[in-house]
Amino acid sequence: MVFAFAVSAACCLGVGFVLQQNAAQHAPMSDFLSFRLLLDLARMPRWLAGIAFMVCGMVLGALALNWGEVSLVEPLMATNLLFAMALSRWQTRQPLGLAGWAGLWLLAGGVAAFIVAGRPTGGATVTDPLRHWLIVGVMVGGALLLAAISKRVRMSTEAALLAVAAGLLYGVQDALTRVTGDRLDAHGVAALVTSWQPYAVAALGLTALLLVQSAFETAPLRMSLPALTAAQPLAGIACGVGFLGDRLRATPGALAWQAAGLVAIVCGIVLIGRHPAMPSGMTPEGRVRDLQPH
Repeated sequence: MVFAFAVSAACCLGVGFVLQQNAAQHAPMSDFLSFRLLLDLARMPRWLAGIAFMVCGMVLGALALNWGEVSLVEPLMATNLLFAMALSRWQTRQPLGLAGWAGLWLLAGGVAAFIVAGRPTGGATVTDPLRHWLIVGVMVGGALLLAAISKRVRMSTEAALLAVAAGLLYGVQDALTRVTGDRLDAHGVAALVTSWQPYAVAALGLTALLLVQSAFETAPLRMSLPALTAAQPLAGIACGVGFLGDRLRATPGALAWQAAGLVAIVCGIVLIGRHPAMPSGMTPEGRVRDLQPH
Protein backbone atom coordinates (compact mmCIF):
# COMPACT_ATOMS: atom_id res chain seq x y z
CA MET A 1 0.00 0.00 0.00
CA VAL A 2 2.86 2.39 0.75
CA PHE A 3 4.35 1.81 -2.71
CA ALA A 4 0.94 2.16 -4.39
CA PHE A 5 0.07 5.40 -2.62
CA ALA A 6 3.55 6.92 -3.09
CA VAL A 7 3.72 6.16 -6.83
CA SER A 8 0.12 7.34 -7.33
CA ALA A 9 1.06 10.55 -5.51
CA ALA A 10 4.07 10.95 -7.81
CA CYS A 11 1.81 10.56 -10.86
CA CYS A 12 -0.60 13.25 -9.67
CA LEU A 13 2.23 15.62 -8.72
CA GLY A 14 4.01 15.20 -12.05
CA VAL A 15 0.87 15.94 -14.07
CA GLY A 16 -0.03 18.81 -11.76
CA PHE A 17 3.38 20.47 -12.09
CA VAL A 18 3.19 20.46 -15.90
CA LEU A 19 -0.30 21.99 -15.91
CA GLN A 20 0.71 24.62 -13.35
CA GLN A 21 3.76 25.69 -15.34
CA ASN A 22 1.72 25.89 -18.55
CA ALA A 23 -0.50 28.43 -16.81
CA ALA A 24 2.13 30.24 -14.72
CA GLN A 25 4.13 31.31 -17.78
CA HIS A 26 1.22 33.60 -18.70
CA ALA A 27 1.05 35.36 -15.32
CA PRO A 28 2.20 39.01 -15.09
CA MET A 29 5.82 39.42 -14.01
CA SER A 30 4.76 42.17 -11.60
CA ASP A 31 3.37 39.41 -9.37
CA PHE A 32 6.77 37.71 -8.98
CA LEU A 33 7.21 36.36 -5.41
CA SER A 34 3.96 38.05 -4.37
CA PHE A 35 0.85 36.28 -3.14
CA ARG A 36 -1.00 38.25 -5.82
CA LEU A 37 0.48 35.69 -8.20
CA LEU A 38 -1.64 32.94 -6.65
CA LEU A 39 -4.76 35.11 -6.94
CA ASP A 40 -4.09 35.78 -10.62
CA LEU A 41 -3.35 32.13 -11.32
CA ALA A 42 -6.57 31.09 -9.58
CA ARG A 43 -8.47 32.64 -12.52
CA MET A 44 -6.87 30.16 -14.95
CA PRO A 45 -8.71 26.82 -15.37
CA ARG A 46 -5.51 24.97 -16.35
CA TRP A 47 -3.74 26.11 -13.18
CA LEU A 48 -6.72 25.08 -11.06
CA ALA A 49 -6.62 21.65 -12.71
CA GLY A 50 -2.91 21.44 -11.89
CA ILE A 51 -3.60 22.38 -8.27
CA ALA A 52 -6.33 19.73 -8.10
CA PHE A 53 -3.85 17.10 -9.26
CA MET A 54 -1.27 18.39 -6.77
CA VAL A 55 -3.76 18.26 -3.88
CA CYS A 56 -4.64 14.68 -4.82
CA GLY A 57 -0.92 13.89 -4.87
CA MET A 58 -0.41 15.46 -1.46
CA VAL A 59 -3.31 13.50 0.02
CA LEU A 60 -1.98 10.24 -1.43
CA GLY A 61 1.50 11.17 -0.21
CA ALA A 62 0.13 11.81 3.28
CA LEU A 63 -1.48 8.36 3.28
CA ALA A 64 1.82 6.81 2.21
CA LEU A 65 3.65 8.72 4.95
CA ASN A 66 1.09 7.54 7.50
CA TRP A 67 2.03 3.91 6.84
CA GLY A 68 5.62 4.17 5.65
CA GLU A 69 8.84 5.85 6.62
CA VAL A 70 9.74 9.23 5.14
CA SER A 71 13.03 7.73 3.95
CA LEU A 72 11.05 5.19 1.91
CA VAL A 73 8.27 7.43 0.59
CA GLU A 74 10.41 10.39 -0.50
CA PRO A 75 12.50 8.53 -3.11
CA LEU A 76 9.34 6.98 -4.54
CA MET A 77 7.65 10.37 -4.84
CA ALA A 78 10.72 11.68 -6.69
CA THR A 79 9.51 9.62 -9.65
CA ASN A 80 6.95 12.38 -10.30
CA LEU A 81 9.40 13.61 -12.93
CA LEU A 82 8.79 10.42 -14.94
CA PHE A 83 5.09 11.23 -15.14
CA ALA A 84 5.81 14.88 -15.95
CA MET A 85 8.07 13.66 -18.75
CA ALA A 86 5.38 11.29 -20.04
CA LEU A 87 2.81 14.11 -20.26
CA SER A 88 5.31 16.54 -21.78
CA ARG A 89 6.46 13.94 -24.31
CA TRP A 90 2.84 13.35 -25.32
CA GLN A 91 2.38 17.11 -25.76
CA THR A 92 5.59 17.70 -27.73
CA ARG A 93 5.87 14.35 -29.58
CA GLN A 94 9.61 14.32 -28.81
CA PRO A 95 11.35 10.91 -28.78
CA LEU A 96 13.16 9.94 -25.59
CA GLY A 97 16.55 9.42 -27.19
CA LEU A 98 19.70 8.34 -25.35
CA ALA A 99 19.57 11.09 -22.72
CA GLY A 100 15.91 10.43 -21.94
CA TRP A 101 16.38 6.68 -21.52
CA ALA A 102 19.55 7.21 -19.48
CA GLY A 103 17.72 9.60 -17.15
CA LEU A 104 14.81 7.22 -16.80
CA TRP A 105 16.98 4.25 -15.87
CA LEU A 106 19.19 6.32 -13.55
CA LEU A 107 16.17 7.64 -11.66
CA ALA A 108 14.41 4.29 -11.43
CA GLY A 109 17.62 2.41 -10.64
CA GLY A 110 18.69 4.98 -8.06
CA VAL A 111 15.37 4.72 -6.23
CA ALA A 112 15.59 0.92 -6.26
CA ALA A 113 19.22 0.92 -5.10
CA PHE A 114 18.56 3.32 -2.22
CA ILE A 115 15.51 1.41 -0.98
CA VAL A 116 17.05 -2.06 -1.33
CA ALA A 117 20.37 -1.07 0.22
CA GLY A 118 18.95 1.16 2.95
CA ARG A 119 15.93 -0.96 3.87
CA PRO A 120 14.27 2.01 5.64
CA THR A 121 12.53 1.04 8.87
CA GLY A 122 10.73 3.05 11.51
CA GLY A 123 12.03 3.69 14.98
CA ALA A 124 11.34 5.82 18.00
CA THR A 125 10.87 9.50 17.19
CA VAL A 126 13.74 11.59 18.52
CA THR A 127 12.43 13.53 21.52
CA ASP A 128 15.32 15.98 21.77
CA PRO A 129 13.69 19.34 20.83
CA LEU A 130 17.05 20.94 20.06
CA ARG A 131 17.81 18.36 17.36
CA HIS A 132 14.28 18.68 15.99
CA TRP A 133 14.38 22.47 15.72
CA LEU A 134 17.97 22.51 14.47
CA ILE A 135 17.14 20.36 11.45
CA VAL A 136 13.90 22.18 10.69
CA GLY A 137 15.64 25.53 11.17
CA VAL A 138 18.48 24.65 8.81
CA MET A 139 16.03 23.53 6.10
CA VAL A 140 13.66 26.50 6.42
CA GLY A 141 16.50 29.00 6.88
CA GLY A 142 18.29 27.60 3.83
CA ALA A 143 15.10 27.92 1.78
CA LEU A 144 14.58 31.55 2.80
CA LEU A 145 18.22 32.35 2.07
CA LEU A 146 17.98 30.84 -1.42
CA ALA A 147 14.78 32.79 -2.09
CA ALA A 148 16.53 36.02 -1.08
CA ILE A 149 19.60 35.27 -3.21
CA SER A 150 17.43 34.43 -6.22
CA LYS A 151 16.51 38.11 -6.63
CA ARG A 152 20.13 38.97 -7.35
CA VAL A 153 21.06 36.36 -9.96
CA ARG A 154 20.33 35.67 -13.59
CA MET A 155 16.84 34.47 -14.42
CA SER A 156 18.15 31.07 -15.56
CA THR A 157 19.66 30.53 -12.10
CA GLU A 158 16.81 32.21 -10.26
CA ALA A 159 14.24 29.54 -11.17
CA ALA A 160 16.53 26.75 -9.98
CA LEU A 161 17.22 28.48 -6.66
CA LEU A 162 13.52 29.07 -6.04
CA ALA A 163 12.79 25.43 -6.90
CA VAL A 164 15.46 24.16 -4.50
CA ALA A 165 14.02 26.41 -1.79
CA ALA A 166 10.54 25.04 -2.44
CA GLY A 167 11.89 21.48 -2.42
CA LEU A 168 13.46 22.02 1.01
CA LEU A 169 10.15 23.33 2.36
CA TYR A 170 8.19 20.47 0.82
CA GLY A 171 10.62 17.97 2.38
CA VAL A 172 10.08 19.49 5.85
CA GLN A 173 6.33 19.60 5.16
CA ASP A 174 6.34 15.87 4.41
CA ALA A 175 8.18 15.12 7.64
CA LEU A 176 5.74 17.24 9.68
CA THR A 177 2.84 15.59 7.86
CA ARG A 178 4.11 12.28 9.23
CA VAL A 179 4.30 13.80 12.74
CA THR A 180 0.76 15.19 12.34
CA GLY A 181 -0.61 11.80 11.30
CA ASP A 182 1.10 10.04 14.21
CA ARG A 183 -0.28 12.61 16.65
CA LEU A 184 -3.78 12.23 15.25
CA ASP A 185 -3.62 8.43 15.56
CA ALA A 186 -2.24 8.56 19.08
CA HIS A 187 -4.16 11.43 20.67
CA GLY A 188 -7.15 12.28 18.46
CA VAL A 189 -8.43 15.45 16.85
CA ALA A 190 -8.49 17.53 20.04
CA ALA A 191 -4.76 17.14 20.57
CA LEU A 192 -4.09 17.75 16.88
CA VAL A 193 -5.80 21.16 16.66
CA THR A 194 -3.89 22.40 19.71
CA SER A 195 -0.47 21.41 18.34
CA TRP A 196 1.66 23.55 16.02
CA GLN A 197 2.51 20.92 13.41
CA PRO A 198 -0.66 21.06 11.25
CA TYR A 199 -0.42 24.86 11.04
CA ALA A 200 3.25 24.61 10.12
CA VAL A 201 2.34 22.09 7.40
CA ALA A 202 -0.17 24.58 5.93
CA ALA A 203 2.25 27.53 6.15
CA LEU A 204 5.10 25.57 4.57
CA GLY A 205 2.84 24.33 1.79
CA LEU A 206 1.56 27.81 0.95
CA THR A 207 5.04 29.35 0.97
CA ALA A 208 6.49 26.54 -1.14
CA LEU A 209 3.59 26.89 -3.58
CA LEU A 210 4.40 30.59 -4.05
CA LEU A 211 8.09 29.82 -4.64
CA VAL A 212 7.26 27.07 -7.15
CA GLN A 213 4.82 29.20 -9.12
CA SER A 214 7.33 32.08 -9.22
CA ALA A 215 9.94 29.64 -10.55
CA PHE A 216 7.48 28.34 -13.15
CA GLU A 217 6.63 31.91 -14.13
CA THR A 218 10.19 33.04 -14.80
CA ALA A 219 11.77 30.18 -16.77
CA PRO A 220 11.16 26.94 -18.68
CA LEU A 221 10.07 23.89 -16.68
CA ARG A 222 13.40 22.18 -17.32
CA MET A 223 15.13 24.89 -15.26
CA SER A 224 12.97 24.44 -12.18
CA LEU A 225 11.35 21.01 -11.90
CA PRO A 226 14.60 18.99 -11.71
CA ALA A 227 15.86 21.15 -8.83
CA LEU A 228 12.53 20.85 -7.00
CA THR A 229 12.36 17.10 -7.51
CA ALA A 230 15.94 16.57 -6.33
CA ALA A 231 15.76 18.80 -3.24
CA GLN A 232 12.52 17.45 -1.78
CA PRO A 233 13.56 13.82 -1.17
CA LEU A 234 16.98 14.83 0.16
CA ALA A 235 15.35 17.19 2.67
CA GLY A 236 12.72 14.62 3.57
CA ILE A 237 15.29 11.88 4.15
CA ALA A 238 17.37 14.24 6.30
CA CYS A 239 14.32 14.97 8.45
CA GLY A 240 13.30 11.32 8.58
CA VAL A 241 16.69 10.14 9.79
CA GLY A 242 17.35 13.29 11.80
CA PHE A 243 14.32 13.46 14.08
CA LEU A 244 11.63 10.98 12.99
CA GLY A 245 13.63 7.92 13.96
CA ASP A 246 13.92 6.40 10.46
CA ARG A 247 16.70 3.84 10.32
CA LEU A 248 18.85 2.91 7.34
CA ARG A 249 21.36 0.09 7.14
CA ALA A 250 24.74 1.46 8.19
CA THR A 251 27.18 -1.18 6.92
CA PRO A 252 29.90 0.18 4.61
CA GLY A 253 28.47 -1.65 1.60
CA ALA A 254 24.92 -0.49 2.31
CA LEU A 255 26.02 3.11 2.80
CA ALA A 256 27.96 3.01 -0.47
CA TRP A 257 24.92 1.74 -2.37
CA GLN A 258 22.68 4.31 -0.70
CA ALA A 259 25.04 7.11 -1.69
CA ALA A 260 25.25 5.74 -5.23
CA GLY A 261 21.46 5.51 -5.35
CA LEU A 262 21.02 9.14 -4.29
CA VAL A 263 23.60 10.30 -6.84
CA ALA A 264 21.85 8.29 -9.55
CA ILE A 265 18.49 9.79 -8.55
CA VAL A 266 19.84 13.34 -8.83
CA CYS A 267 21.61 12.62 -12.15
CA GLY A 268 18.49 10.97 -13.57
CA ILE A 269 16.35 13.91 -12.48
CA VAL A 270 18.70 16.38 -14.18
CA LEU A 271 18.82 14.38 -17.43
CA ILE A 272 15.05 13.96 -17.60
CA GLY A 273 14.36 17.54 -16.58
CA ARG A 274 16.60 18.93 -19.32
CA HIS A 275 15.21 16.67 -22.03
CA PRO A 276 13.78 18.51 -25.08
CA ALA A 277 10.41 16.88 -24.42
CA MET A 278 9.96 18.98 -21.29
CA PRO A 279 7.94 22.09 -22.21
CA SER A 280 10.05 25.14 -22.89
CA GLY A 281 7.50 27.40 -21.26
CA MET A 282 9.22 30.47 -22.64
CA THR A 283 7.39 33.61 -21.82
CA PRO A 284 6.17 35.88 -24.61
CA GLU A 285 8.54 38.53 -25.93
CA GLY A 286 8.70 41.45 -23.57
CA ARG A 287 8.31 39.35 -20.40
CA VAL A 288 11.75 37.78 -20.53
CA ARG A 289 14.20 39.84 -18.49
CA ASP A 290 17.18 39.12 -20.76
CA LEU A 291 18.50 36.57 -18.26
CA GLN A 292 20.06 39.39 -16.24
CA PRO A 293 20.09 39.95 -12.47
CA HIS A 294 17.19 42.05 -11.15
